[in-house]
Amino acid sequence: MKFSIFLPSGFTHEFAGIPEPREAYERLVQIARAADDSGYEALLMPDHLTAMQPAQQTQFEAWSTITGLAGHTTRIRLGLLVASVGYRNPALAAKIASTVDVISNGRLIFGLGAGWHEADYTQYGFDFGTAKERLRRLEEAAQIVLGLWTQDETTFDGAFYRVDGAINQPKGIQQPHIPLMIAGSGEKVALRTVARYADVSNIANSPEVLRHKYHVLKQHAEDACRDYDTIKRTVMVLVHVADTDAEAHATLPAAPLPIYPGDVASYGLIGSATTVAERIAAFEEAGAQELALHFANIPTAEQIRHFSETFTA
Repeated sequence: MKFSIFLPSGFTHEFAGIPEPREAYERLVQIARAADDSGYEALLMPDHLTAMQPAQQTQFEAWSTITGLAGHTTRIRLGLLVASVGYRNPALAAKIASTVDVISNGRLIFGLGAGWHEADYTQYGFDFGTAKERLRRLEEAAQIVLGLWTQDETTFDGAFYRVDGAINQPKGIQQPHIPLMIAGSGEKVALRTVARYADVSNIANSPEVLRHKYHVLKQHAEDACRDYDTIKRTVMVLVHVADTDAEAHATLPAAPLPIYPGDVASYGLIGSATTVAERIAAFEEAGAQELALHFANIPTAEQIRHFSETFTA
């Protein structure tokens, strides 16, 4: 099992105790450097514009944050988990990604999702639309992004997006193109879109649910004449480790819990080191290949190193 770090952005009020924005950013730099030194796979930033339960607290913009962190790291990959298709025209997003891939020397993962946090859309003047519309936008956006990464000129005329002879130079460093991650678990559209266009799948759910979702994804891959094993399977998971299970459950903060389906305390990496190791094994047995660790409290550099030393040795 491999591990990535889901970075705090302010969305679940992680910086409430750090009122100075520059101090909050320096905390991210410390986390990034510790993860870079400790063998983690990636730093992944949520893409939100306003905090959950809107408040006058620090909420960092994702693309500019990971670009800044690229300058403080040397090895670890960087990306968004995931960019909301509704916040940026997909052709522009592809251009941004290509530039960040150059800046980071070929370390970008481009995460894309349909979007779900309506308050972001309302406050910033974006059209939220229906879930069906957002998923259709996602499918069109994936095609445009891949086109701008792989074609000299891209033309696309869809229901939501249109490009006409679009040129994108530079396209980035990675070959054949920047890895495209798509987050979502809807069985009819989201997983079909993953199977058709994505290099990486990301789902947040329990091992039991994952087994079923991966079965559906495999069927979609077969329908698309795609080798299922070419799709990397990652999972976003909540983390809260303590000396005992009882202590972990008693001290688990409530803020991030609504992000996860079901009873996340029953399947997240929440508990003693023994329990967490067992749950990591359960995710691996279900078919997950990488866990994006979402620490329930903003982690310190020491906690980042300790997790790596404890669970990857």
